[in-house]
Amino acid sequence: MALRRKTRQRLAVDAALLVAAVSFALPLLWLLLSSIARDADLRVRVPKATTLDNFSAVLTDEITFTPMLNSLLLCGGATLLTVVCAALAAYPLSRYRSRITRPYLLTVLFSTCLPITAVMVPVYGLFVQVNLIDTMYGTAFFLATSQLPFAIWLMKNFMDGVPLVLEEAAWTDGASSLQTLLRVVLPLMGPGLTVVTIYSFIMMWGNFFVPFMLLLSPDQLPASVSIFTLFGNYGQVAYGQLAAFSILYSTPVVLLYVLIARRLGGGFALGGAVKG
Repeated sequence: MALRRKTRQRLAVDAALLVAAVSFALPLLWLLLSSIARDADLRVRVPKATTLDNFSAVLTDEITFTPMLNSLLLCGGATLLTVVCAALAAYPLSRYRSRITRPYLLTVLFSTCLPITAVMVPVYGLFVQVNLIDTMYGTAFFLATSQLPFAIWLMKNFMDGVPLVLEEAAWTDGASSLQTLLRVVLPLMGPGLTVVTIYSFIMMWGNFFVPFMLLLSPDQLPASVSIFTLFGNYGQVAYGQLAAFSILYSTPVVLLYVLIARRLGGGFALGGAVKG
């Protein structure tokens, strides 16, 4: 009886996992099939006639190339700013103990829960006052600021895993705190730095609301906003072109992950660093 019960439980778990896998796979399958279908719609089906016209229609400067370049500049610059500021903020939180450290970390954690829509109205008014509206650098600055609390939280947790004794050895050799951070701590927390970078970039890459509100010029809009050109009036949607554009839009994120994913499983490179 116990064996039959375990078998039923295992089958139930396998069925639940299969349902979850299918739920994730169906939208991706629709994306691939619709991108090459001549008469794509919302149904997941093998196309009767395949074509590359959907890709040809979206591979233009106005729809894809310029918005993708804007997205790379916007999200790349904001990600770099986020990672640098998160490292500088997380280092003292990880290494120096104070009575305000825990309240500060709880405040940072609370900041990650605030919906971006709750602050966009005052932010928009502030940007108008300081002439940052419709500027790429102003939008990148706000994207970095909105992503910074969670980046600090992640970075601090990864820094806690780097032994303090390595920094003490560097201090003994005359290194400053900044040199220790750059030459000891950050190289040893490579996987953590990679996680923070990828997460920040992905969250900014898919952000529609912030650039939609802060950027007004069509030639400055990123791909997350320009995708609306594929939605027509009265519910008319070019599903084939939308699927083709979505595949192209996802490519930079996938490439970023593939290029640096090998560092995610490496752990902290402490082999032989702490001996004696």
